[in-house]
Amino acid sequence: MSARVDSVHVSPTHNFSKSSTPAIELVEGVGVRGDAHAGATVKHRSRVAANPSQPNLRQVHLIHAELLEELGGAGHRVAPGELGENITTAGIELLELPVGTRLHIADAVIIVTGLRNPCQQINDFQPGLLKKVLRKDDSGQVHKLAGVMGVVARGGTVRPGEAIAVELPPEPHFALTGV
Repeated sequence: MSARVDSVHVSPTHNFSKSSTPAIELVEGVGVRGDAHAGATVKHRSRVAANPSQPNLRQVHLIHAELLEELGGAGHRVAPGELGENITTAGIELLELPVGTRLHIADAVIIVTGLRNPCQQINDFQPGLLKKVLRKDDSGQVHKLAGVMGVVARGGTVRPGEAIAVELPPEPHFALTGV
């Protein structure tokens, strides 16, 4: 299966989940037009409290639909947008991408900055869900599975069904870490 946009979501308020919409507009250096997390500087409340002048490396949140299917198989029914993502993807291993990967969707370009840091709000949404998206392997290493974050390098309109072209950064490649 080729990489594509499964669905798109936006919320003008700091709600945990975002509403599905026929299209979102990505604004260069800002994020998703009309979304509470759009801006050149941080908009997540905890990060604003720590330092409101930090650059916003979390302008766009992407989650792979395959994760939602996996969660469903584990007894957690999670619909696209309910974990707060702006773009639900299909057919792309988001968590395996290196830092700086450019995702081309129609005219828009998103640069992947890092992994979403799963937080207690996920358990508040559905008890027990946090353990499914924040796992430890046998060696004790923590794996963050709740999607990736990015910044908008070129604006454009993104709709469900559109292809996603992946452009890897120059080597050496660096694994994603939490942002």
